[in-house]
Amino acid sequence: MQTKSVPYTFNREGYYYFSRRVPNDLVEHYSYPRVVQSLHTKQYSIARTRAVMLAAKLDEHWSHMRLAHAELPGKHLLKQKSVSFAPSSAAPQVMQSMCLTEAVETYLSLKGAGKPKTFHAAAHRTCGYLVDACGLKQLHEYTRSDALAFRDSLIARGLAGSSITRIFNSVVAVFNFVNSEHALDLKNPFTRVYHDRSAGVSERQPVAVQDIRVVQAKCKELDDEARWLVALISDTGLRLAEAAGAMVSDLKLDQPVPHVVIEPNSYRGLKTSGSKRIVPLVGASLWAAQRIVETCSDAKGPAFPRYNKKGQTNANSASSALNKWLKPYVGEGCSMHSFRHSMRDRLRAVSCQTEMVDQLGGWSHDSVGQGYGRGYELEQLQQYMQAVVLT
Repeated sequence: MQTKSVPYTFNREGYYYFSRRVPNDLVEHYSYPRVVQSLHTKQYSIARTRAVMLAAKLDEHWSHMRLAHAELPGKHLLKQKSVSFAPSSAAPQVMQSMCLTEAVETYLSLKGAGKPKTFHAAAHRTCGYLVDACGLKQLHEYTRSDALAFRDSLIARGLAGSSITRIFNSVVAVFNFVNSEHALDLKNPFTRVYHDRSAGVSERQPVAVQDIRVVQAKCKELDDEARWLVALISDTGLRLAEAAGAMVSDLKLDQPVPHVVIEPNSYRGLKTSGSKRIVPLVGASLWAAQRIVETCSDAKGPAFPRYNKKGQTNANSASSALNKWLKPYVGEGCSMHSFRHSMRDRLRAVSCQTEMVDQLGGWSHDSVGQGYGRGYELEQLQQYMQAVVLT
């Protein structure tokens, strides 16, 4: 398959590389007449955004270099001992604005520390969308008209309302962070831009209890790594990334109450700080955990090696493959995430208290008081989880 052409790049074995010739008047400052750098991606959209950002950085740097080496007008008229009129390199400069690409890099260097690659990729992708719609500008040059044009361009791309919301939230976050960090005192034109948040968004349905039983039976029949992941989620309500990125050591089967520990690790973080929790293992989830521990070759490694490569959990790959497998066994509109919706309903059906439901699912609290104390004991959680699988 032929790869798409991206300005300032060439393609080698599917990967994009940035390449820019050094201007003739500046080439003497370089050891090589061309700047070449890998963009570390095979995706056209990401490569295009990164190439535009690098090109803009180089243009800005080369402009500073030319000014630094420019001959000062009237320099020959200055008295040798006179320094009062000479420009001082130590004079403080007040930053009035910042280029969009520099703002994104500033945001990622500070807010992106310790965040997964997907966080950085999303910020770069958002920047690319904005550049495509409105051009690459200084922050103060973006107007309300640009914001509205940006919204219209996202709608034209066929993006769902929820996706447009996430993209705008990302732009607003970058703008506000840099504005505050550098005291730019700029008005953010991207705030409160109206769009239909429900457009193109389909309501995710919970998996019916009878369908859960069918899926769990198929998992035990096939008895492989992918099905262990489905079974683990089916009776815990874990998020797919939480389960797929779990370590073998997170499965505590030698305890009085078998459970799984959900906490950040080197392969994946968690959605929120409140997502850190312990969940009792019962029913099909307990079976899956037992199969993982029985067959694992690395007790300190990930529970699902096929979805954890190069030090990162690939939840998107897991989602795509498992949703496709799941489709014949569940109702319309159901996916792997639907098990999480089902668990909320199943806990309601056994009269589980709302605070306990939130604790089991890692959902955010409705009040400050709910965050006080250590929460319910593991034995109490197990009691309701057992009731769920028996219902």
